[in-house]
Amino acid sequence: MLKVGITGGIGSGKSLACRVFATLGIPIFYADDAARHLMEHDTSLRQSIIQLLGPESYTANKPNRERIAAIVFSNPERLKELNSLVHPATIGYANEWIQRQTSHYIIKEAAIFFESGSYTEMDVMIGVFAPQELRIARTMKRSNLSREKVLTIIARQMNEDEKMKRCNHVIVNDDIQALLPQVLHLHELLLKKKQEL
Repeated sequence: MLKVGITGGIGSGKSLACRVFATLGIPIFYADDAARHLMEHDTSLRQSIIQLLGPESYTANKPNRERIAAIVFSNPERLKELNSLVHPATIGYANEWIQRQTSHYIIKEAAIFFESGSYTEMDVMIGVFAPQELRIARTMKRSNLSREKVLTIIARQMNEDEKMKRCNHVIVNDDIQALLPQVLHLHELLLKKKQEL
């Protein structure tokens, strides 16, 4: 089975591209959703996070997201330490999920494939690209964030051009080029690649 990673900066439209692949019957693993699930339901991970960030980081066994964000986003070292707990748990969870799939290929969607080093576990990397102004506008609308907040998030992510250079294929999601034909083309390429293995 071919393992395909989809990545891109905030507001690029990774999830939208994944939804199109899903309509073609391709199983999708959303790393952010999995991380949120594990932070809430994995007892061992929860204890490690409480040890790192303090008891206020959880309320009634649920992550206090605002409190966690306030701690880690003002302290890059704490963010790194939190990621060192959450990423391995998420990767392990993803690997178990992959073992259960039976399709020609699967897709794992994550924003920080290259930053976390987990891209090395994928056979193919696809980038979803959108111009920065469009990404800012989408994120402000979707998440009700200020422009400054979105720019802060973008500044913490890997440079978008660098990220796209590292991918095997790039989907352009700029509201000008149609997304569907690009996804269908990649779907055909991936099926063909699977047959060649």
